[in-house]
Amino acid sequence: MRTDLHGPLSAYAARLHATAGDRHHVASPLGAWLLLAVAATTADQATAEGAAAELAQALGTDLPSAAEVARTLLDAPHPLVGSATALWHRPGQGDGGPAAWRAGLPSTTEVGVLPDQAGLDAWAREHTLGLIETFPLRVGPDVVLALASALATRVSWATPFDVADARALGAGSPWAGRLRQALRSPSQGHRCAIVSTAQAGDVIVHAAPAQTTDGAGLVVLSVAAAPQVPPAEVLAVAYDLSAGAADGAQPAGSRSLFDLPLGEAPLWTLTEERVRTRARDGREERHSAVLPCWSARSDHDLTAPALGFPAVAATLATAMALPVERFEARQTAVARFDRYGFEAAAVTAMFGLTSLPPEGVARTAELRFGHPYAVVAVATDARGGGATGPWHGVPVFSAWVAEPEEVSEA
Repeated sequence: MRTDLHGPLSAYAARLHATAGDRHHVASPLGAWLLLAVAATTADQATAEGAAAELAQALGTDLPSAAEVARTLLDAPHPLVGSATALWHRPGQGDGGPAAWRAGLPSTTEVGVLPDQAGLDAWAREHTLGLIETFPLRVGPDVVLALASALATRVSWATPFDVADARALGAGSPWAGRLRQALRSPSQGHRCAIVSTAQAGDVIVHAAPAQTTDGAGLVVLSVAAAPQVPPAEVLAVAYDLSAGAADGAQPAGSRSLFDLPLGEAPLWTLTEERVRTRARDGREERHSAVLPCWSARSDHDLTAPALGFPAVAATLATAMALPVERFEARQTAVARFDRYGFEAAAVTAMFGLTSLPPEGVARTAELRFGHPYAVVAVATDARGGGATGPWHGVPVFSAWVAEPEEVSEA
């Protein structure tokens, strides 16, 4: 079953990438979107109308639909894309109120007591194949709840790239003089096209498929437009084209090489030669692509209202009956693309915070049992639901301590 996510996620990706502008960066819009969708699973009639509307607007769909998508993806993990989500709270806060908010959560979402910073960092490492070593946010005494997602992949290409002289990137490339070598697509196994688009004009497309596992795979799509086209428009085209990438379909708007002039263009060089071919009309089209290796590490502030996390904080505060007064939200993402494969990971996190108590004066008394004293051992007998059993409060042992002993070295 195909998850109906492409439209809402494309719109969300446009807003997230806009916060980074044209700087070199990597992000996981899906990782952030999933956190919003997990929060949507906790929404009910008690959720403030304003928060529910803002959350639905950020998600690009109604809350029940988003919640169902989150459960579908997280409860049926992809063999090549590790995923994890967690919802933690302070001990004694969030676990004593109504438990209805737990019912809709994906079954794989970890729920429990808020870890310390070392525990959060360990969670990030465990669920990102070690690619991200530290949690995006630093925990403090004012944090009452935390929501987190992690996505990670490490794949090998079904057919590795060949190596080319970096000058093949083109005389107009600012990278051709800085690099010694680049990657060239192999003669078989990768897909390339020149595609005409309404948003960005003619773009070039390269698709590298990874080795599959149990029928599941991953395709990394690269899309370039003319240098003057704004990054936001190129990213939007890439998301549009990605809709058919998983099926290996020829992109809509693909141009025939015989409709283009021979010679140099800003994005390609087109040549012609006489060959033996089995093409039906005797006109064979061949493509290859030259790309650089690349890697990136980025940290994104997700507090902009359009990204939905103010609504997430309000939704969870209502569902869990927690005194959330403000929030923090960030994403850390890393990726590497090279001759033999692709790896990427992202951890998205949100903290709900409350005010710390006002400053005052504290006195500490050290109580000294330095002479004979009494001891009484009293039983407790809690039976759940606030009820107690017959042993509750019964003194079981008592003593008068008049002969102390040395602390045992053992």
